Amino acid sequence: MGNGTNVNNAMSKSYRYALLSIYTIVLVGGTISMSLMINIIKSNVRSVTTTAVLNLIVVHFVFLLTVPFRLYFYAAGEWHLGPNFCKVVSAMIHAHMYLAFVFYVIILVIRYLSFFRRFNQVEFYRRLHALGASAAVWGLMLIVVVPLTAVKYGSSTDNNTTTNDNQCFNFGGIFDEKHTVAVLNYIICALIIVVTLALACCQVWILGCVYRTHRAMIFSQQEFWAQIKSLCFMLVIIVCFVPYNVFRIYYVSNYNVSLQMKNEFALAVTTFSCFDMLTFIGRGSFRPCDTTCCVS
Repeated sequence: MGNGTNVNNAMSKSYRYALLSIYTIVLVGGTISMSLMINIIKSNVRSVTTTAVLNLIVVHFVFLLTVPFRLYFYAAGEWHLGPNFCKVVSAMIHAHMYLAFVFYVIILVIRYLSFFRRFNQVEFYRRLHALGASAAVWGLMLIVVVPLTAVKYGSSTDNNTTTNDNQCFNFGGIFDEKHTVAVLNYIICALIIVVTLALACCQVWILGCVYRTHRAMIFSQQEFWAQIKSLCFMLVIIVCFVPYNVFRIYYVSNYNVSLQMKNEFALAVTTFSCFDMLTFIGRGSFRPCDTTCCVS
């Protein structure tokens, strides 16, 4: 039994160090990415796209504030900041993923509408409207995500789902105790996957239209590079969010301790979306352009 204990300890240590490396990269890279985008604040804040990007920056910023506490836990191997604060930190990574996904969808839908309907730019009538729309999205998502993660996930009496023994982020056992939570997870994961598939199909169609319109001259067209930026956002969703949500469906239906660790790794991958602001680095990133779609 001594050898088995040593192996388990070694696995636990390697698992913590791997997550420590991931979150360190995310913290440093995400901070640099947002810093390079500070000048976006000078853009037209009535633009729906600019408003969504500003909200993305805020989402990443709030999440990155909680990353040092994750680094502390994975470095020390113990949690001494109380179970309630553990729930808050745990909730923020889920809130970050869902809020970021919502704003990605808003950005892509607006860009697709601009392409098909030849809008130069979609704007709110007043800045107050932009603020109100942002507050509505934040309020709706936080009302759903924070209570679900911070209260229900921390209400289990199972030792594996609480923060006993100075541990944190072990809430998976709730799926065996509360089937409504599991069903809600299935619905959310399926919704994200279906919406992503629909957006990906739309993006492929648009790129096909652009190619058929310009063909040999495609690389010299601003319209093409505008769609490449949309494609970058699409790839962020596909690479960072879809794998986790596909795995989570399996994780929720087959929960066990070993899957708990794999779930933490998959969840950590979603945080690489903090690098998304690098998509806008470059000249004329927010310059509206006239778009044309082939009809045939």
